[in-house]
Amino acid sequence: MKKFLTIALAFILVVGLLASCGTPANQGTQQPAAPADPAPGGDAPVVDGDMPIVRIGLFQPATGANGAGGRQEALGTWFAHYTQPTVVIGGVEHQVVIEPVDNQSSTAHGPAAAAELVARGVHIVMGSYGSAVSMASSDVFNDAGLTAIGVSCTNPGVTLGNDHYFRICFLDPFQGQILASLARNTLNAEHAFVLSLLGDDYSQGLSHFFIEAFTAYGGTVTQEDFPEGTSDFTAFMTNASAVGADVLFAPTSTEAAALIINAAHVQDVGIPLLAGDTWDSNVVLGAAYGMDNIEIYVTTFYQEGGAPDFDNGFKAWLAADPFRMEENGGNDAIAGVTAMGFDAYFVVLDILERAGSITDQQAIRDAAWATSFMGPVAGLVEFNDHGDARRDTAFVKSINTTTGEWEFYAQQGLG
Repeated sequence: MKKFLTIALAFILVVGLLASCGTPANQGTQQPAAPADPAPGGDAPVVDGDMPIVRIGLFQPATGANGAGGRQEALGTWFAHYTQPTVVIGGVEHQVVIEPVDNQSSTAHGPAAAAELVARGVHIVMGSYGSAVSMASSDVFNDAGLTAIGVSCTNPGVTLGNDHYFRICFLDPFQGQILASLARNTLNAEHAFVLSLLGDDYSQGLSHFFIEAFTAYGGTVTQEDFPEGTSDFTAFMTNASAVGADVLFAPTSTEAAALIINAAHVQDVGIPLLAGDTWDSNVVLGAAYGMDNIEIYVTTFYQEGGAPDFDNGFKAWLAADPFRMEENGGNDAIAGVTAMGFDAYFVVLDILERAGSITDQQAIRDAAWATSFMGPVAGLVEFNDHGDARRDTAFVKSINTTTGEWEFYAQQGLG
């Protein structure tokens, strides 16, 4: 498979650039408010119409607070599908059909979106960007006998107490400790101001793990929560300055991140802003561009340059279609979730190949538990007894606000 990927990615560099000279048209019927297939029909791989089909549910937010991140994660999956649109299952080649739904970044809407995938007859599920909506929809997948492969849902609760949900990313206890170590031991912060979204599992959970580690390192914390729908963060910046905070930690959606960055700039808080994987987004890059009084550090899953074939192929694929580029935030910067969405697709194909069936859900689940797969971008994927990937390093990136680009800061573990 890796040999195939290398050839396919190199081929895309040529085909993608040639395709950009034509007029793109989205493949298939584009569904409103869903992460629809951005592959233009003119250069999409042609498959045999009589080939049996395996359906992979793409459970991602295309709208709502996490819509931007969900679309970038979905792009990685669509690009992977573009490079390999078929899979051999039980000795028979199957066409892979991706079935996308928009869970709207919402715990209220997530179960209905999950039920829609069940109704479409999907054989396995990928997603979601956003731990809370994954947790809220988990029982729908389990009741249908489906196996779900999380891509970037980092809250421990996603896999806790069940045997059907897996994930290929690191977890928030690890991520929180990395960020706390960065704040306390590298940036020499003594007092952290922690800003969390009220009632959100991801935001509250990552804040908890950061606070736990930061105080263990000898730091002190002031924590405040903001309700959903908050649009003005000025008062929080004032409060952070008033308590003499040395860093501001805000594990929030990209939508809130842009507002927080703007408030920190206007108030000139003068302290580093720290966040987890959700801030690794082109939305954040755009929000911080040109703000020379802003310093941002994030933990994430991938840094450009780590897999040149993937980087070059994905950028060429984006450049071939303005729709794709728009879905990526208007430029070709590669977010960590995009790389993970790419790898997750091939993890799913590997599971289906080893299961040898698309109808035997127990065989698919058993194959998932036995996964030992070298992801083309992010490396080895194996699951522990909870269904969590064994990940022990994270990338730390910062923003060059002059160029509006991410810069590698460190690759960090806890050893």
